[in-house]
Amino acid sequence: MEGGEACVATASGMAAIMSICVALLKAGDHIVSSRSIFGTTTTLFEKYLPRFGIEASFVDISDLQAWKQSIRQNTRLLFLETPSNPLIEIADIEALAGLAHDNRCLLVVDNCLCTPALQRPLELGADLVVHSATKYLDGQGRIVGGAVVGPEQLVAEEIFGVIRTTGPTLSPFNAWVALKGLETLSLRMNMHSQQATRLAEHLADHPGVERVYHPSLESHPQHQLAKSQQKGFGGVVSFVVAGGREKAWRVIDATQMLSITANLGDVKTTITHPASTTHGRVSDELKARVGITEGLIRIAVGLENIEDIIADLSRGLDA
Repeated sequence: MEGGEACVATASGMAAIMSICVALLKAGDHIVSSRSIFGTTTTLFEKYLPRFGIEASFVDISDLQAWKQSIRQNTRLLFLETPSNPLIEIADIEALAGLAHDNRCLLVVDNCLCTPALQRPLELGADLVVHSATKYLDGQGRIVGGAVVGPEQLVAEEIFGVIRTTGPTLSPFNAWVALKGLETLSLRMNMHSQQATRLAEHLADHPGVERVYHPSLESHPQHQLAKSQQKGFGGVVSFVVAGGREKAWRVIDATQMLSITANLGDVKTTITHPASTTHGRVSDELKARVGITEGLIRIAVGLENIEDIIADLSRGLDA
């Protein structure tokens, strides 16, 4: 589905990222990463990889000049999520691929929020694509898993060798469940995108909402870029309410149908408070720098009736 030559499955999305790092990096190497990545990926790059002599620098996802200036002679990987979680920022994959290859680096793209149904980074020049199968690839919140897709030599030899040797493999049952989920991936992703667009438009007009993050909106700074490299805008919508954590939690707790959980990609709509869940272990300084405020709420829009989703969310917002 991604168009790569080879794919390996892993025990989780983080196992996929870690396997890439172990397979392709060594002591003394350097990573340039977007700041707008999953909180646990930030922890891996900041806390654990330095123990093995691998350093990471972080840049704003859409600042191509900052990416260029951060590349060193020992830089081996550029890493990003696009769209990012939870602020749905979009990176220019083709431009970053050109920058990476001009500097003899590999570009690794986390395609979790779009999946190959909506975006194919390898066609835009990326070298490796990573997935958390826990999310949209399964689609029903049943398993934990991950995957890496790319060239035969990198994936089937280097990365597979690490997985086979160190053991972060996907269980046979979880592999079967994920394969069943892939049968409906395109249908689900198209519906997730349509429903998220409808919710984003509703929230943009709500007086209790300060800001909405979804690339379907023309107010999104990368709206045109998303249109050019994605087949759809994705199923995740984030928004900010006034009043910080207290008001955000009040909105979340008032819902009765939405599932309060940090996972995403389920047929059931999920709602969470990123500052205290997905990015709870990230420093306050970094959260402030990337825009993860205490008033931010993230919704992964599911496949229920969209009017029911809006009505349930309105229990807290209207109050």
